[in-house]
Amino acid sequence: MKTKVLVVEDDKWLAEQHERVLKTDYEVKVSFSAISAIGDIDDFHPDVIILDVLLAGNTAFTLLNELKSHSDIGSIPIILCTNLASDIEMSDVSHYGVKRILDKSLMEPGDLVGAVRSVT
Repeated sequence: MKTKVLVVEDDKWLAEQHERVLKTDYEVKVSFSAISAIGDIDDFHPDVIILDVLLAGNTAFTLLNELKSHSDIGSIPIILCTNLASDIEMSDVSHYGVKRILDKSLMEPGDLVGAVRSVT
């Protein structure tokens, strides 16, 4: 059975690129907002979440706080994928279950696969 990856990204084009890169090796579901991600987490039961920080409506931190409040989903490894990577310290987000931070402006497609592989 393939590892399940939930991509939470409000940029439709980028979400589709992430899905295209990951779907060869993983079962992938895309959520376009923090609100829809909550329902998708309950239905899809992801093994890993790739999360954009700046989402329309709510930031990733709203979702991270929600995840942390539930013992059954609070341990899902999180990969932040953001243009704000240089502004975020791992020590500030690791308690949310964040295992990796990827800089969107510097990453290449293989980086996403490597990040998922490193946390599963």
